Amino acid sequence: MLAELLFVVASVKPSERVVGPDYGNQIVFSPGGFRAKNITLKRLIGEAYDVRPFQVAGGPKWLDSAEYDVDIRIENGEEIRAALQELLRERFHLVFHRDAREMRVYSLLSAAGPSKLKAGERTMDQFAAFLGVQLSIHGIDDPTKPAMASGAPVPVVNRTGLEGGYDLRVQVRPEPGADMFTLWQRTLRDELGLRLESGKSQVSMLVVDSADKIPAAN
Repeated sequence: MLAELLFVVASVKPSERVVGPDYGNQIVFSPGGFRAKNITLKRLIGEAYDVRPFQVAGGPKWLDSAEYDVDIRIENGEEIRAALQELLRERFHLVFHRDAREMRVYSLLSAAGPSKLKAGERTMDQFAAFLGVQLSIHGIDDPTKPAMASGAPVPVVNRTGLEGGYDLRVQVRPEPGADMFTLWQRTLRDELGLRLESGKSQVSMLVVDSADKIPAAN
């Protein structure tokens, strides 16, 4: 039960206004809890089980469109993910199972030659997730498709084997006629000594069997 996780506050309700993937998913972790506005249930599941959005599959169609406001306060910040998991079970009656699926991915790898990386704060896993979003942005010569930062059709998986934090600040300047993959491939090689490789891989998945769209009362 939620009370066993030392909740001070546990509130979840549908957002009053749906804002869409470009502006939603405002998430704040803190030592005493978790707050989010306009977060989808798919994103909330990802945060609770520490998996990326492309690893959450199945479930009803509204899983990545309905939005919620969530406010959790607990006495022990170390239990926040366990608290989120319990909230999903109690309020959304979430049922899921684990699976592994083969899918196309971009592997983030170290390029040949001496390393160009400098120490910093961002991990390679975080950078891979960032790249996944960047690669979903359409080129400037395609005005019919909005530049939505909603996650890549092809996920990026960190396979550099590098641990710790790095300074991974780079700037990619759009060029007419150039796709984002080509621009990033060049930037990664020239500035960071990294590269992307397309292929297929077995990916661990969390498959949603069922969930309630309207959460149980607070």
